[in-house]
Amino acid sequence: MLKLYNTLTRKKEEFKPIKKGKVGMYVCGPTVNDVPHLGHARQQISFDILRRYLKFLKYKVNFVSNITDIEDKIINKAHELKISVKELSKKNEKEHFEDYKILGIKKPDIQPKATEYVKEMIELVKKLEKKGYAYVIEGDGVYYDISKFKDYGKLSHQDIKNLKAGLRVKIKDEKRNKEDFVLWKFSKSKEPSWKSPWGAGRPGWHIECSAMSQKILGLPLDIHGGGQDLIFPHHEDEIAQSEAAFGKKFVNYWVHNGMVNIDKIKMSKSLGNFKTIKEVLKEYPGEVIRYFVISVQYRKPIDFSKKSMNKSLTAYKRLKNIISEIKDKGINKKYLKDFEEAMNDDLNTPRALQVLWKLLRDKKAKGKLGTIKKIDEVLGLNLLKKEKLEISKKVEKLIRERSNARKKNDWRKADEIRAKVKKLGYTIDDTGKGSVVKKI
Repeated sequence: MLKLYNTLTRKKEEFKPIKKGKVGMYVCGPTVNDVPHLGHARQQISFDILRRYLKFLKYKVNFVSNITDIEDKIINKAHELKISVKELSKKNEKEHFEDYKILGIKKPDIQPKATEYVKEMIELVKKLEKKGYAYVIEGDGVYYDISKFKDYGKLSHQDIKNLKAGLRVKIKDEKRNKEDFVLWKFSKSKEPSWKSPWGAGRPGWHIECSAMSQKILGLPLDIHGGGQDLIFPHHEDEIAQSEAAFGKKFVNYWVHNGMVNIDKIKMSKSLGNFKTIKEVLKEYPGEVIRYFVISVQYRKPIDFSKKSMNKSLTAYKRLKNIISEIKDKGINKKYLKDFEEAMNDDLNTPRALQVLWKLLRDKKAKGKLGTIKKIDEVLGLNLLKKEKLEISKKVEKLIRERSNARKKNDWRKADEIRAKVKKLGYTIDDTGKGSVVKKI
């Protein structure tokens, strides 16, 4: 039985879907103000694994992950680049899709864009206003009054009394409570805007996911996911809006992935240690980035470094080389059960990888290929994919020379050429069917 750590209850809980055999899952997707970075890679891979494993367990999964294409960061970046918000969003959206595909991430079943659901967002704000949760600050926008929602803080486990402190810290700040958040922002010049009962404007960031998830999946959701940095205020605010407006529990299981560090320091643009996915892909294949991410349990922080990536590269190459030699098909029930036990323990992918390695090293084990295939349906590492070997003309020439030397029984020359080929990154194995060239 699958157990997931629920941020709301702070404990691992047995996963029980609302409808038998079906799972409605919503994950906060990217804000497309820039190209995707390692933080996006960690989150996308983590929830891709969860989705794949739920399917492995025979659940019918409806996986929804949005695109935030209207938000302060996007508007500011578009102004900075002197291009339209739509142009910037479209360009960066394409970058995200391209990089995610290389990382083996499957597309969501439904991928709504915030700008496509503004009508639903306006309706949601109207509901909140009618129920007394919303108020207007002239010249600014419509805000949510957190003091009206008695459970505010239940996800991040913060005391609402502390969050209500700090009234009118500045004269221009007319918020009733320090953590009150905007539902609808009044339009400013050169910003995208929509008509609303409160005047032209655009939705606040938090209202977007509440409106889209409810409209597409209905409430409550089985699973809502995202990075740990979204717990507060984003997910806390989603709960406040959705539960106040619809009078129902919003989410049953809150799942959050850990953060990314670069050489043991938190990744951030201000520190200059920001790594885009494309930068890392220049040095490592997508499968190696994926192997690196799943070598750490999804809730723990992950430390990106040259050393850790090289370690993952070596391990992945060895894995592929060993698998390429395996011939026996079928399923090994014992190892598949061990794999399930690892994954059932809050998606313990490091332990799942250990099971895979143990299977490969077990000389007595039967049914390896079929088991590897089943495991890889979840891990998504392309373990059985045949690699097209690209050999340079220089190496091809050396291989021909070595073949001629062997025909003449010139073993010394053949060994010298083998050493040269090895320095160029290839091995030569002599078999009964001829010489086999592999990349090191």
